Amino acid sequence: MSQEGYDHTAVEKRWQEAWNDASVYRTPDEVDDPTYVLGMYPYPSGKLHMGHVRNYTITDAYARYRRMRGDDVLHPMGWDAFGLPAENAAKERDTNPRDWTFDCIDTMKGQMQSMGFGYDWDREVTTCTPEYYQWNQWLFRRFHEAGLVERRDAEVNWCPSCDTVLADEQVEGDDELCWRCDTPVETRDLDQWFLEITEYADELIDAIDGLEGWPDSVRQMQRNWIGRQYGTTLDFDIADHGPVEAFTTRVDTIHGATFFALAPDHPISEELAAEDEDVRHFIEEEADPEGDEPNGVATDLTATNPATGEEIPVFVADFVLSDVGTGALMAVPGHDERDHAFAEKMGVDIEPVIAPEPDGWDGEMIPDAPDVSEAAFTDDGVVINSSEYSGLDSGTARERLTEDIESAEATTQYRLRDWGISRQRYWGTPIPVVHCDDCGSVLVPEEDLPVELPEFINTTGNPLDAAEEWKQTTCPECGEPATRETDTMDTFVDSSWYFLRYVSPGNEDVPFDLDRANDWMPVDQYVGGIEHAVMHLLYSRFVTKVLADEEELDHREPFTNLLAQGMVQLEGEKMSKSKGNTVSPQRIVDEYGADTARLFMMQAAQPERDFDWAEEGVKSTHRFLARLTDLVEAYAAGDAPTAPADADRDEIDDYVAGEIDAAVAIAGTEYDDLTFNVALREAQDLVGTLRSYRGHADPHPETYERGLDVAVRLLAPVVPHLAEELWETLDRDGFVVEADWPTATADRETVERRRRLVANTREDVRDIVDVAGIDDPERIDVVVAPDWKYDALEIAIDSDADNLISELMGEPHIRERGDDAASYGQDLQANREALQETLSGDDEYDALRAASWLIEREFDAPVRVERAEDADDAVVRKAEPGRPAIDIVE
Repeated sequence: MSQEGYDHTAVEKRWQEAWNDASVYRTPDEVDDPTYVLGMYPYPSGKLHMGHVRNYTITDAYARYRRMRGDDVLHPMGWDAFGLPAENAAKERDTNPRDWTFDCIDTMKGQMQSMGFGYDWDREVTTCTPEYYQWNQWLFRRFHEAGLVERRDAEVNWCPSCDTVLADEQVEGDDELCWRCDTPVETRDLDQWFLEITEYADELIDAIDGLEGWPDSVRQMQRNWIGRQYGTTLDFDIADHGPVEAFTTRVDTIHGATFFALAPDHPISEELAAEDEDVRHFIEEEADPEGDEPNGVATDLTATNPATGEEIPVFVADFVLSDVGTGALMAVPGHDERDHAFAEKMGVDIEPVIAPEPDGWDGEMIPDAPDVSEAAFTDDGVVINSSEYSGLDSGTARERLTEDIESAEATTQYRLRDWGISRQRYWGTPIPVVHCDDCGSVLVPEEDLPVELPEFINTTGNPLDAAEEWKQTTCPECGEPATRETDTMDTFVDSSWYFLRYVSPGNEDVPFDLDRANDWMPVDQYVGGIEHAVMHLLYSRFVTKVLADEEELDHREPFTNLLAQGMVQLEGEKMSKSKGNTVSPQRIVDEYGADTARLFMMQAAQPERDFDWAEEGVKSTHRFLARLTDLVEAYAAGDAPTAPADADRDEIDDYVAGEIDAAVAIAGTEYDDLTFNVALREAQDLVGTLRSYRGHADPHPETYERGLDVAVRLLAPVVPHLAEELWETLDRDGFVVEADWPTATADRETVERRRRLVANTREDVRDIVDVAGIDDPERIDVVVAPDWKYDALEIAIDSDADNLISELMGEPHIRERGDDAASYGQDLQANREALQETLSGDDEYDALRAASWLIEREFDAPVRVERAEDADDAVVRKAEPGRPAIDIVE
């Protein structure tokens, strides 16, 4: 140990080697009480950043806690190792993606080990190895056999810099930039492979309500992305162009449709652009679907409203999207805010056809029209100005109009589109298909998997197109010459099922052992960034559901509980290499130790919140660990005076014993809820209490040693290395990581009441001293309330009687208190909504006697705690449950 507390480098190295030699984190396949804890595996970019450290400290701390609770914990790690950045890095450095990736993995794995993360490295998976990606190819075949794969021509997002297709979710911002390189994204038509996630759209959205362990924000993002809408499709006839289908959720407003709008890329819009300069200019120069205000251009066309037969003008408008609905819509400015803004701008009529339902509406009278000149009325209501439909409520009108309009049909639409997995890049899973002139696209047989990547060719575009020898093959069906598919899979395929591979990573026959997967799944606690709320998490849910249907997986959801951790910031901004505001985790480990870094991060804020990195906070955390070390070492060396082992415990000993129980009771529930900052505050406060205990009196050795033992165990999930060192210093058997979680003799509710009582009493003493101007009190008396008041409080809390005082006076032992009972009853009646359970009178007496030394030390005066029957009646009258009477003698 160093003079500053301890030599963190030596301590951490020692225990990492000891854990490794003892294989303490190795998880057997067959277990009794499985708990699966998982952090989203990283892309091997070269070095860990603080976001990684925070994510993996959260899962590591929780996994360690669950082990101490007696669970069999699976806590694995792997590498999301395919992807364009490695390919680009290899091109820049004239190397190959594989070597670059594995160099990065070696670096990051070493850093993870230096942080003391307790992974079962025997289960490590690396997605760029044939041993892993052959099962991506197997999954492709299974999805194909299930009718969930399609190859079709599609308009795709294309990054000209990355030379590849991007998913919609990978196009970012108003400027539509590539998520990797910030290059403006183009659109192209290409043959693409799709996984038909839309077949599961209803289940994916319906099951969201059952994901009770997920953040509401993530669940809502998935609902919005799937975007299910119930409505009606119907035709508006456009002169010289025939019927054009529109989709609306508010067909009850159709009589108020005063214009028709087409998306800029609707076929009719493109046709108009070829002959109308204004339309062409708008589409090419002005249309901005992400703009703050709707914009558009008038055309010479009109559309026939199928409900009224009236001709309404047709506009090309940028708020109409071709991939939402049908790319054409009826616009009702009286009842849609966006349509209203557009109508005002373009001078189109605004007509109300829905009115608010009046109070007490009987379904007979037709209400007055609302004023929609300034703003649209967007709620359901009563239909007006709509011929025979006037007077119907909106729901009934929707049903009737859908039945009556010839072209109308009830329709459910989705924003969700099928998952395009084709990528024109090298560093990914080859799609297991060959193209034959006679047989078409043919799946590679399962026995020929994996289709391995050829050697990397440093070229522009897709290197697989340049791998001529690899491309040329024979057709599995007819044996004639054929070519391999040169697209590789979206890397989100890798991460959509990797959590299943961890249960049996060495299995050469199947992607995962079904029995083990059914035992371990779903993941009990998953942790990762909210940026994956749509892509990774939605795809994982989809793949899990397909495997449940096709492979008899017992579980249809992959993750029971999800925590989206916040960012680590510096001076209010996200750490970023481009901003030059990063803090190196390795520097912190070298200078202060991994335990200091882990503890600072976990105590700074709740895991889902952002927090600012502060060097002074790191130093303060390091000093705390040094103080803890001093306490334990001094006790173990016999340098801390203690009372004789056979000495009776006094009030101070009882108080400290109660605080030990309180720390255990509260920290355990907070670890359960992953609110580590609160749990750690309990552990740190306990250490502070033990220091005060040592400084104020000769501690009872059994109480003091238990306090040190408990403090070490409460901190062990977050500061594992030092905890092991101190565990050994206390002469405990085995590893602390395998020790039992401490138990308390009182529950959380009880200890919190006790603490609240002591804190309120100390505050009351301060108030009296300050208000009365007492400089040097001679004695402080604390008087507990009489038993009958506790009975009255309990009756008041349980009672629903209108006249509480009458109910109280119905109890003889309360009634006999006369005016005192009536006065207290009036107080209870007046504060019924705020009444709280308290400790019993005996428990209050014991708690206050145990804490009296704190008041004595603060005011340098003796404290006498009395029961009501032993105190002066005038003082007793002031005492209430939870608020003892205070009498200060000058």
